[in-house]
Amino acid sequence: MKILAIVNSDYGRRHVDNIRKHGPAHWTIEVWEAPRILPQVIDYPEDYLPAALPPADLILQFAEHKGLAELLPDIAQMTGATAVIAAIDNEAVLPRGLARQLHGWLERMNVALVTPKPLCSLSETHYWVSRREKIAYDDPLIREFAHYFGMPEFKITVDPQTRTILSAEVVRDAVCGCARYVAEKLPGVSADDAEEQAGMLHHHYPCWAAMGVVRDYDDTLMHISGNIMREAVAEQVKAFKQVQYIAPGWRSDMSDK
Repeated sequence: MKILAIVNSDYGRRHVDNIRKHGPAHWTIEVWEAPRILPQVIDYPEDYLPAALPPADLILQFAEHKGLAELLPDIAQMTGATAVIAAIDNEAVLPRGLARQLHGWLERMNVALVTPKPLCSLSETHYWVSRREKIAYDDPLIREFAHYFGMPEFKITVDPQTRTILSAEVVRDAVCGCARYVAEKLPGVSADDAEEQAGMLHHHYPCWAAMGVVRDYDDTLMHISGNIMREAVAEQVKAFKQVQYIAPGWRSDMSDK
């Protein structure tokens, strides 16, 4: 698979570095370093695009400027790409209205598009756009990418006697590499503490999703991303967690009756 990643900051470069390091050998990844400064309205896309871009099957939009999302149809046409992943870790980069327009533009070009919000909500079958809305998709290129990168998934081995984590294997990494970082730190942690520890490690990595509250979640995308990580770990250790039951007692004023 030929991939073109669009970046213009350390946010996108970190994603690309992780994909290059841990993605399958048969992927080829080219990078376009896009402009950091663009006008509010782009009347002539050709003024901001290079004369040529390498052929691609899949485009990864990791650049932090909403003007670059507007250029995606032109980039898809230049590269021959048939699928696009446009990350929304910051709603200012791809607002809801522009995302709807982009879906329409690319659909008319027969180019598949997913807009996971946050990026680590992307699975092989669907992605999140709000607390209550998960959108299914069916594109083999995006599915192949999401097999390796997207919503974190682990295979965690726990010692049944001590209930401590023996090993944590990454089945699917977050695009930024956070799941791999969490997995490296989990061995030796109690099953009881693993979920909380995963949340702390996600924060320390650190996650670069935006910290402003978005209407679709009534929460920050950083917090939503942290919850996704915590839940992925919690699912693996839940059989080993110690459950405490509190037996109801008698009220003191009932003891003499």
